[in-house]
Amino acid sequence: MPGELERIAQIDDPYELLRAATERLAEAQQEVTELARLRRRLIQELHAQGMSYAQIAQAAGLSRGRIHQIRHTGPAPEGAFLGSGEVTVVTPLRPDPASDRTYVALDDLKTGQRLEDLARTFDLTVNSDHVGLDGGIDLNRAGLLVICGPRMSPAMQDAYNKDPVLEWERDEAGWLLRDTRTGAEYRSGQEDDPPRDYDVGYLGRLPRPDGNGSFLAIAGIHPEGSLGVVHLLTTDIGSLWGQVGNDRFSVVVGTECTPDTHEPVRTELLTPIYRHDEAAT
Repeated sequence: MPGELERIAQIDDPYELLRAATERLAEAQQEVTELARLRRRLIQELHAQGMSYAQIAQAAGLSRGRIHQIRHTGPAPEGAFLGSGEVTVVTPLRPDPASDRTYVALDDLKTGQRLEDLARTFDLTVNSDHVGLDGGIDLNRAGLLVICGPRMSPAMQDAYNKDPVLEWERDEAGWLLRDTRTGAEYRSGQEDDPPRDYDVGYLGRLPRPDGNGSFLAIAGIHPEGSLGVVHLLTTDIGSLWGQVGNDRFSVVVGTECTPDTHEPVRTELLTPIYRHDEAAT
């Protein structure tokens, strides 16, 4: 038997054995999912490089039918844009002025749930967490998908400050995103006169404070901007994955909303997708 299985099987306490077997089974299922995702991605990449499925099958020692089966089954490779195995969607807590309780705003809850649903479509295990009332959050964890702007968290403000191209700023009119390459400013249509049903959001992969990896950051000038970013991910994650993979990047997203429900009806990229490794050179 494999070493880990043999170790678990030798546990005398039946409850400890049950716990260990359950935990190991969950880990093994995650490994199977990620291996299937990796296998499917490799076949797609080799085919995109010009190899036929027959050539891939011959080189890998598999049948052509098996290659086609792998190509069309299992978790989609672009799910790796969100993470591997297990991800945690983080939304901010807000104080309830009428009591001592805290709550998650309905708009944040909606955005978080849609991001969780998207992650589950890629067979990722999904957890949830919150930014504390004081803005505290441990960013030194794997698989974080954080929906929070700089106003709600000093830790997130520090993280956004590491973006080499896009900057959050605030003036008398409100918050804005600035492209330091072009000098262009991006503001919410809610501050226009007359107001427009249009908002602006940020999407990026930023370094963890400990330097051991990255996390995905999402924020809107208003909640509609965050919801628009998740809408973009839902509709176009394959293109984003193809352009940046797991590298660090950032982009400004514009969202046109319905006037009554504030649901996104159209999203657009307002800046190039800036790869941070290229921006730093």
